[in-house]
Amino acid sequence: MTTNPYSAPAAAVADPVAPQGKFVPGGRRVAAGHGWTWFVTAWSLFRMRPVVWIAIFLIVAAFVYLSARTQFIGGLALTLLAPIFGAGIVIGCRALDEGAELRIGHLFAGFRERFAALAGVGALYLAASFIVTFIALAIAGGSVMALAQGGRVEGDWMAVLAALAVFLLVLFALSIPVLMAVWFAPALVSFHEKGPMEAMKESFQGCLRNTVPFLVYGVVGLAMAIVATIPLGLGLLVFGPVLMASVYTAYKDIYLQP
Repeated sequence: MTTNPYSAPAAAVADPVAPQGKFVPGGRRVAAGHGWTWFVTAWSLFRMRPVVWIAIFLIVAAFVYLSARTQFIGGLALTLLAPIFGAGIVIGCRALDEGAELRIGHLFAGFRERFAALAGVGALYLAASFIVTFIALAIAGGSVMALAQGGRVEGDWMAVLAALAVFLLVLFALSIPVLMAVWFAPALVSFHEKGPMEAMKESFQGCLRNTVPFLVYGVVGLAMAIVATIPLGLGLLVFGPVLMASVYTAYKDIYLQP
């Protein structure tokens, strides 16, 4: 039996991958409801490969847990490596979005692609975290420093608690701009070959231009996290991967013009 080499293929052939879109420097403004849409689109990505997503989430959770166990050194490693692992996650999301397979190995793609720039983001993130913590401690006073070092605190405990509250509030307020600068930086470094400073600047701009959608995103994410912890925390196996994928869906919505 002979086969006509010019006949149409019998097996299904995947359609060509559509272009991701035109890059918008600094990001574009989107409507408030997109903060919810980012989760919806991320859920679609999770449904494509749920087992692999859960495996990736468990690896990340184990790394965070071990980092916490080793205290100071672990915290340094977590901050430095967060953008590298973040790049691997968004690279995996893009592969899945383009019709390819998501693999556990995608989590480590940042160690192979644009490693120096991603490590630079991690170093800047670490330096900013130190500066923010120092400022918060300086404003809160010596009693909080003594608590942080595990020493005894003399004086009124109500004053100490008030100083601790001030420390936490200042730390939270100053950490928000840092997180804004880091949030999309791994995707901007990996997909658009941005340098560390440029990527962090454009990440901050994209977040700042979409304050309202991010407020919606934060409220929805908090509600979902609370619900996820109710059944013995098992819901985190779904919420965790969806949250990670939502960074990619938000990046695509803000920085790529269809």
